[in-house]
Amino acid sequence: MADRSAGDGRTAGTVTGAAGAESTAELGRRVLRLRTERGFTQRQLAEPAYTAAYVSTLEAGKVRPSEAALRHLADRLGVSYEELTTGRSPRDATRLRAALTDARRALATGAAEDATGLFEEVRDEAERLGFAEERSAALLGLGDCALETGELTLARDHFEDVERLLAGEPLPRRIPAIRGRAVAHLLAGELRYSCYLLESAIDELNASGLHDPYALLLLYTAAIAPYMDMGAHARAVRAAELALALAPSVDDPGLIARMHRGVARTLIAEGRTAEADASLAKAQELYEQLRIHTDLAHCHWMRGYVHAQDGNLERAERELRTARDMLASKRAALFTVQVEVELADVLRRRGRTAEAEALLLPLLARSPAPEPVDAPGPVETPEPATVPGAAPGPMTAPGGPGATAVGAGLTAERGAVHAGGAHRLLGLIADERGDVEAAEEHYCAALSLLERTGAAGDLADLCRLLGDLLRREGRLEAAMDAYRTGLGHRAAPGTTTLGPAPAEPPM
Repeated sequence: MADRSAGDGRTAGTVTGAAGAESTAELGRRVLRLRTERGFTQRQLAEPAYTAAYVSTLEAGKVRPSEAALRHLADRLGVSYEELTTGRSPRDATRLRAALTDARRALATGAAEDATGLFEEVRDEAERLGFAEERSAALLGLGDCALETGELTLARDHFEDVERLLAGEPLPRRIPAIRGRAVAHLLAGELRYSCYLLESAIDELNASGLHDPYALLLLYTAAIAPYMDMGAHARAVRAAELALALAPSVDDPGLIARMHRGVARTLIAEGRTAEADASLAKAQELYEQLRIHTDLAHCHWMRGYVHAQDGNLERAERELRTARDMLASKRAALFTVQVEVELADVLRRRGRTAEAEALLLPLLARSPAPEPVDAPGPVETPEPATVPGAAPGPMTAPGGPGATAVGAGLTAERGAVHAGGAHRLLGLIADERGDVEAAEEHYCAALSLLERTGAAGDLADLCRLLGDLLRREGRLEAAMDAYRTGLGHRAAPGTTTLGPAPAEPPM
């Protein structure tokens, strides 16, 4: 598959004249290097059309050669005109593009650590040769690898490097890196900032008239997850509708499959689980054809979520275990932990609380203890909501924030939403067996984690659980505080830092 994110499927364009060459000084140094490598004297290079003095002046960067002179020199040096004027050897460019394809294939079908080594080799070679386009594609691949392994800070650094390298390029060229950075913030639990990055890019594209279908589809598809986790279901649905409208203009099957996966989330929220499952089946078929194992595992994951929402817990467990095994085999630590939290919820609902607890406790084993929360205080009310929030469910939908590397533990900085979800489930288990103290401790730990994320539906549900527990214990004032906090989060979900939704492209 030709992955547009690996170099965006576009070439920098060939040089058609001396005006397209790099600086005169750089060109002179290149001529000197090539001449020296071939053992030519200045006279041998210049004859019969030019003089040794002319070549000397050119190598010193004191004269801008004509196109005719450059073609003569290229012929004498045994290189192409493009290679002489840009420093890009067609052979080297082809070799690096082939290496990028191999690295992308390794990421799609194998472990991220293996792909990382291949991308690093391309990055270093491209930097040595001065190939900015191939270097940026390698950095983009390294960012994707870091997302998969849960190294979110490293991922953001790689994506920011891509944006710096492509700073002078049209915005659509930078969109894959912007999308990657937004996903990294999403996975860290920074939902509002993820929305800000995506919405800003959408607005800039539309305001500048750069209605690139591929770039817009990439952004709208990525925006669905943070919208859903913030409770902004109307925006998520509209993003899904726009993505579906743009899909016929895009020929990247991997992106189309990702789009179907995102659209399924909006269908789930509307209770249209049969349609959601059909959309996921389309995505799964595409991923199977492409052998993109991580994304195929995500399809099993989301289908497990759909079955859990429908109450078909046996099928849900089967799909989630398949997803976890696939992700673990790829050493995709970032997503394996997320699936385990979802699987633990299904196990608890099936009455297998000991298995659920055994699955959850190791995920929090190395997490620093959250600040103690005796009872919720006054809630800081966000800006007025533009859309109604969704009813809280038993799980956070797949693809949302909150993962971390296996063994590193879920923390506020790396996995706040799923760390909160794990504490919530442990609180439910403790509550069900009558351990009120442990239940309250886990609920308060979850509240401390989730308040930082803006996951409105999860917060409202958690405050209800905590309020119910406190009320049963006769602590009515504390229970009322918990309910008020939950109502505050429930009343104003889905607000983003930009306020109004981004402008829509002409369809």
